Amino acid sequence: MSFADYVGLFAGGIVTLGLVPRIIRIYKFKSAHDISALFNVALLTGMTLFFVYGILLFLRPLIFWNGVGMILMFILLYGKWKYGR
Repeated sequence: MSFADYVGLFAGGIVTLGLVPRIIRIYKFKSAHDISALFNVALLTGMTLFFVYGILLFLRPLIFWNGVGMILMFILLYGKWKYGR
């Protein structure tokens, strides 16, 4: 792997793992009223497009972190659906 791949992996990890505290908060307090479904669907759409872009150009950091991010976004959106009422 190149230096650029390592930078991409590190940057992607910081950005993607930023979702984890939000998810923990939703499930800990069983409340998602303050979470915007529209924003998160838009973010999921962007992640999906970057995931496809990464596949097309075989950019491993994009493929990996956007794949992880999409899973985290589905968990977050499920929490919004379940506790956002």
